[in-house]
Amino acid sequence: MPDISLTMLIVLCLAAGAAGWIDAVVGGGGLLMLPALLLGLPHVPAAHILGTNKAVAIVGTSGAAVTYVRKAPVQVKSAVRIGLAALVGSMTGAFFAAGISSAVLRPVILVVLLGVAAFVMFKPAFGTAAGGRPVTRARAVTAVVLVGGGIGLYDGLFGPGTGTFLVLALTAVLHLDLVTASATAKIVNVCTNAGALAMFAYQGNVLWQLAAIMAVFNLAGGMIGARMALSRGSEFVRGVLLVVVFSLIAKLAFDQWNA
Repeated sequence: MPDISLTMLIVLCLAAGAAGWIDAVVGGGGLLMLPALLLGLPHVPAAHILGTNKAVAIVGTSGAAVTYVRKAPVQVKSAVRIGLAALVGSMTGAFFAAGISSAVLRPVILVVLLGVAAFVMFKPAFGTAAGGRPVTRARAVTAVVLVGGGIGLYDGLFGPGTGTFLVLALTAVLHLDLVTASATAKIVNVCTNAGALAMFAYQGNVLWQLAAIMAVFNLAGGMIGARMALSRGSEFVRGVLLVVVFSLIAKLAFDQWNA
């Protein structure tokens, strides 16, 4: 357990709860929890910050996934297949991450996110109802290879907004409504978080005591967020999605400006 004040511990726990809520609704909780850990633990190595973040996030994500599976029509087998592909992709990305500069990726992701924001804003029907079209074998394979493997690779290389990209991609490729896409993304997130956490734990880069305390709040936030998404529907998820996308754009733009 690092030497931190009670006030900072409370702040970190509240950030974990809010991040769990955001993750459960639409993904992107790391936008809040990672900066909070970095600010709260300025002298802790970055690897320990990332490992602790994964140890906290997997608890909230798992709680949200269980809540969704119990109450939403999630195709668990398809989600697990995509999740396993994402696990392989994220491990591959992590392997090559040391040789990739974030300064190269950041402008590309900014452009992509601006396009995503414009698309969601000007296509109000996107993800508000299931498309009703059958999912062909080609689309199912695309979901595994491109959505799972591709976004998993991005997660290992760079990371910010992975859950949000998963929700958008699953909605577009599998014709899911945003609630079902968010539910499916949680199962995929559990797989990717598990792989990353295993590697961080093996390397001894997890602050387990702090993670255990924060995980309680993250779990509560995740379960509350999942229930709110299920009860309020796709329009609510769409609104949160836009807020998260614009927050991610602002963060990446800030990082680019200060690079």
